[in-house]
Amino acid sequence: MAALGTLHRPPPASSVTHHIFASRVLLLLTALPLALASLAFVLQWRGGVDDPASRWPAADARMFPGMGNSPLSSSASPVPSVAARSASDCVEILGGSSLPSFPYYRGWKFDLDKDLKPKVSLCLNLQICITTSTSAGLDQILPWLFYHKVIGVSQFLLFVEGKAAKPHVSAVLESIPGYKSYTEPENWRRNKQKGFFYKPCNYELFVKQSLNMEMAIVMARNARMDWIIHLDTDELIHPAGAEEYSLTRLLSDVPANADMVIFPNYESGVERDDIKDPFSEVSMFKKNYDHLPRETYFGMYKEAARGNPNYFLTYGNGKSAARIQDHLRPNGAHRWHNYMKIPNEIKLDEAAVLHYTYPKFSDLTSRRDRCGCKPTKEDVKRCFMLDFDRNAFIIASTATEEEMLRWYNEHVVWTDKRLNLKLLRKGILTRIYAPMAIVQALRESGVLSSAIAAAQVPSEEKLNSPNQNLQNKTSALPDLSVGASKKARTRGSENTSQATARKIMEVAGGTESAVPPLSPPGLDDLRMFWLN
Repeated sequence: MAALGTLHRPPPASSVTHHIFASRVLLLLTALPLALASLAFVLQWRGGVDDPASRWPAADARMFPGMGNSPLSSSASPVPSVAARSASDCVEILGGSSLPSFPYYRGWKFDLDKDLKPKVSLCLNLQICITTSTSAGLDQILPWLFYHKVIGVSQFLLFVEGKAAKPHVSAVLESIPGYKSYTEPENWRRNKQKGFFYKPCNYELFVKQSLNMEMAIVMARNARMDWIIHLDTDELIHPAGAEEYSLTRLLSDVPANADMVIFPNYESGVERDDIKDPFSEVSMFKKNYDHLPRETYFGMYKEAARGNPNYFLTYGNGKSAARIQDHLRPNGAHRWHNYMKIPNEIKLDEAAVLHYTYPKFSDLTSRRDRCGCKPTKEDVKRCFMLDFDRNAFIIASTATEEEMLRWYNEHVVWTDKRLNLKLLRKGILTRIYAPMAIVQALRESGVLSSAIAAAQVPSEEKLNSPNQNLQNKTSALPDLSVGASKKARTRGSENTSQATARKIMEVAGGTESAVPPLSPPGLDDLRMFWLN
């Protein structure tokens, strides 16, 4: 009986209390979501929620990508095509904006700290000017020009001669918005050969570029440009390191106190001897010393040079962009300076100038045909500043076609795939595809061919007098002479133009102060490296 009494004993009070509490919690967890759902339904039914999407005008209705061909899309309210939409007012590239847009958050407000810097700005009003001195033809100038339009260049100031100054080439180029061409005055050409450097070919080109850059500064300032860059037509800016592949974005992020931006140059590494269009066929480049660890650069120097006089075939001191301001002047073709101060310059860690160096076999003979030097080791020093240019000129002047091709493959073309792979893994060589993709897209889209077709055929009068318009443009060039009277300038005095050239180039201690094309550091600098 005692055992039965124990079995039928009522449960303790604490157990009953715990059971009641658990039941109430379960009821609360069940009723609360139902109450919230009911409240949300009532508010929406009465119009209590102001959805910004409901305020979009019906005429500007947009669908998410992929809904255009969906059976759920209504034919009664068609969505306008991309081509029918208006382009951005901030950035215009080749007639339309290529900036990505995502309009589905229209009307929403995001309360951000005012000190936060936006990561993307659709209205970059930075105005960038590129100036060059060229004798190239349309096959080289057009892709060069439109590529730089794509990455944000606003204006091009070309000082032309040779093929670039021919009437049909000028007609095409002058039809492109933002392009202006000028021929150099004949008395400047005589001055450079007669009494300035006393040396032809590359030395003459060096002076010509500096004089043209001086005029380009005045023109760019009158056009209210913000930045000016001197670039050859065998070079492309590679704006790596920016949030977008945009030179505009890159320069807009430069600190306000920087006067000059240095772009280290990379040198093309062609892998065939039959390249026809370097901009769309070459993707391998040798990195600049400034973008490599010093141990890697000097440790792999001999393998990277491949028996040539230096690490690069030609120059290695890069190019620069200058902020347009008072007293700006050129300091050779690679740098800028200022009459009143030493510019504050910064060097970019990722962006570069891609230099397509001897990318075509025909470049050997074309350089030879432009220079009148004798093919001897002593005489070529009058024509060329760098050793490889001198060697190439001698080979092109003395060897047979077969010998030239063999020499070109040994010294220019990267035929050793094992070496290429090794240097790629070490970081000496790199693959860059963006310029190639842009130029190929420009060709496939018909932009380049359309520019040629859109140009008006020169009139009979222009054909009979091909330099008429260019001479008119020359007369509009800014007068850079110092202390010369208007009467003397009108007479075209040779003494006046000579004084002009000397004034431009002799600032800050003479012509030696101008920065020439320089080779990268060589093995002779290895001792300094270990000392540092």
